[in-house]
Amino acid sequence: MFRRIASLLDPFLLALVATVVLASVLPARGAFVPLVDGAADAGIVLLFFLHGAKLSREAIWEGARNWRLHLAVLAMTFALFPLLGLAARALPFLPVEFGAGLLFLALLPSTVQSSIAFTAIARGNVAAAVCAASFSNFAGIFVTPALVALLMGGATGGFSWASAETIVLQLLLPFVVGHLLRPWIGGFIARHKAWVGKVDRGSILLVVYAAFGAAVVEGLWQRVAPFSLLVLTLVCLVMLALVLAATWQTAKAMKLPREDAIVLLFCGSKKSLASGVPMAGVLFPAASVGIVLLPVMVFHQLQLIACALIAPRLGQRDPEQETAA
Repeated sequence: MFRRIASLLDPFLLALVATVVLASVLPARGAFVPLVDGAADAGIVLLFFLHGAKLSREAIWEGARNWRLHLAVLAMTFALFPLLGLAARALPFLPVEFGAGLLFLALLPSTVQSSIAFTAIARGNVAAAVCAASFSNFAGIFVTPALVALLMGGATGGFSWASAETIVLQLLLPFVVGHLLRPWIGGFIARHKAWVGKVDRGSILLVVYAAFGAAVVEGLWQRVAPFSLLVLTLVCLVMLALVLAATWQTAKAMKLPREDAIVLLFCGSKKSLASGVPMAGVLFPAASVGIVLLPVMVFHQLQLIACALIAPRLGQRDPEQETAA
């Protein structure tokens, strides 16, 4: 078990931690702030351009056929999770900033890569997982900003036409352009997956550095106590446990085939760090992005550890034993 957990400490996680440390010790100041912010904005545009280029039209049409499963995934992602996020924000022992971060976490779409990978390990319906995760991310471009405006208007400084324009120009437009160019660049991206993955993750690290650097300059670590981080981790664990249980029980109530139940379990319980980091950079004031992202980063690692323990057990289990999972 410990070996499996240790295997999750991949280079990207280590790079993410190193980026937070670098931003804490050497945040951008003075004349470097506009340069870092401009590079982070360019990273966000590139990230969503690549997301659009990677999403195949076949996955969209094929996924529409299994509508019960996809509606269930969307219900977990954008209905159950937000309710849990609202409950977490109301906890009296959590700092206000962590409450806002937990609610933002709850409004994000599902992951793509890890959802598909864990579904495959658990011997689930991989094709449906691809569609469900892709649908969630596509919907998140519209749904997440709308939910943030509805439920977190004060935390974002209000939702104005200027912020809507930023979302369109930095998130939606690059995604659409990337998807429209897929017939010409899709082959190149497929042949250079490793390179695209590095660009993808590099963009995330750049945005994290800019966000945490701005937060450190504003006194992030003076406002966050170690005990508060421990409490945040426990709250994230509780949220994750509740959603994992809810997805599995919902699949049983819907009488989904075991392969589809596994898709709902993994796609419906995840939250995307890859989408959360750039969206936070667009939706929140620069000084508050770093602390808002802390719950997202904590939950991201916890979901990887939990699913790494669950997926192999489901993959080894006989269908008749699924109720004991």
